[in-house]
Amino acid sequence: KHLSSLPASMYTEIQRERPDGGNILTHPDYIDGNPDLIKPKKLLNPVKASKSHQELHRELLMNHKRGLGVESKPELQRVLEHRRRNQLIRQKKEEEEAKKLQSPFEKELLKRHQRLDQLEKEQEKHEDHTPEFIKVKENLRRTSTVTGDEKAA
Repeated sequence: KHLSSLPASMYTEIQRERPDGGNILTHPDYIDGNPDLIKPKKLLNPVKASKSHQELHRELLMNHKRGLGVESKPELQRVLEHRRRNQLIRQKKEEEEAKKLQSPFEKELLKRHQRLDQLEKEQEKHEDHTPEFIKVKENLRRTSTVTGDEKAA
């Protein structure tokens, strides 16, 4: 009998002690209706007040009413992507046509230029594999033969 008269927790006991419903916050003075006080206005959220946010929110609401998902793109964005895609396709076609319209002379010049580039790369690779002391020795031989020829003449 004694246990049943005790509250189940301390929380229920605290609630009984507070007749105001447990509200910890104090009541603001402007609710009293004092005409001398200036009533504060609620601050506007700059993000929510922006035009772009409002338009985006309106568009999302309309899409939700229509049953469109968030993944579907707005019409303007679809049109712009379609234009970009068409523009890229057009540029690729123009480049291919430009390659096709090259004269045989230009093609031959391009081939020769590529061959010369390959030969230069091969020579650089061949020169890179030779040790440094051999290169220096060749330079010494060249200078010694040039000075010997000059003395004989």
